[in-house]
Amino acid sequence: MKFIDEVRIHVASGNGGHGSVSFRREKFIPFGGPDGGDGGRGGGVYLVAQASLNTLIDFRYQRRYRAENGHGGAGRQMTGRAGHDLEIKVPVGTLVYDDDTRELLGDLRTEGERLLVAQSGRGGHGNLSYKSSTNRAPRQFEKGAAGEERNLRLELRLLADVGLLGLPNAGKSTLIRAVSAARPKVADYPFTTLYPNLGVVRVATHESFVLADIPGLIPGASEGAGLGTRFLKHLSRTRLLLHLVDMAPVDGSDPATNIRALEAELAAYSPALAQQPRWLVVNKSDLFPEDEAAARFQQIREALQWQGPAFLISAASGAGCEALVYAIWQALPDLPPAPDPKQSEDWSDESDEYEVLEDWQGDDLDADWEENEA
Repeated sequence: MKFIDEVRIHVASGNGGHGSVSFRREKFIPFGGPDGGDGGRGGGVYLVAQASLNTLIDFRYQRRYRAENGHGGAGRQMTGRAGHDLEIKVPVGTLVYDDDTRELLGDLRTEGERLLVAQSGRGGHGNLSYKSSTNRAPRQFEKGAAGEERNLRLELRLLADVGLLGLPNAGKSTLIRAVSAARPKVADYPFTTLYPNLGVVRVATHESFVLADIPGLIPGASEGAGLGTRFLKHLSRTRLLLHLVDMAPVDGSDPATNIRALEAELAAYSPALAQQPRWLVVNKSDLFPEDEAAARFQQIREALQWQGPAFLISAASGAGCEALVYAIWQALPDLPPAPDPKQSEDWSDESDEYEVLEDWQGDDLDADWEENEA
């Protein structure tokens, strides 16, 4: 299965039905007046958010959609049947743009939310509507109005409360495996993660939040290096970013320098995203004795002059993960909501396609830590 987060489609509503030209003809009423009915309206086109969908792949195989036309009117003042509305299912989190004007038409964030994207054509008037004191037998009628046509651009942005940000091999996928039931691929080479992953972190029976893991960024990503910044849009809906850093990179680079480089890439991509609340999470403490790990953690904080929340963890062993998760859970209610989407910044001609390995739902947090410790 492919993960596709951008598509272009064409939608057209139904045309209105034509009005009818008819005259009343009954016994003993040889010269009855006009009784032509109006045409029915055409069907409209709606996009409907559906939580069971997580990709726009279906739109690769059908890109043109048209609603039913309205039926024509008839005698005896009968109005034509309206055309059936067309409902197109899209994933929750889909942004809808007019592809010609680049106007944002809607943001479908909740299950069942509907957005009208093509207004139905109005039905035409029958000759009954043209009757007057001077025109007793009108033969005029009105044709149904043409339906609306639109070129749309659909952009899927995953809905998550918390986003993971970091260099390749910082341990983002390992962390999301440690605290949720998501099972992204983990390996000891860069860019193991090629598409976004979501994990549901269950803190209590009825308390949870959603964590998003995106492919790693590298210096120069804003100019297209590595996988570029194409997936950063999936962090735009988050309320909190976790900046995950490897405290002992295998290439010998300085963790503080790596953090500054990613901050620069984030600001180059979106100044608004760079201003979101961000916590520092230093990973791989299990590689050093406890005292040395704590000393390295403090050195990183001092080098950055970091004033915000900071955590020392080991995603591989689970050390420090519980404290991090509960701190996030307690902070989320007080964090501002994600900003509303604005004009699309990336108006590329190609959609992104990536493989989705599986769908999942999170389990209890304690059970996951027990599994990691086993």
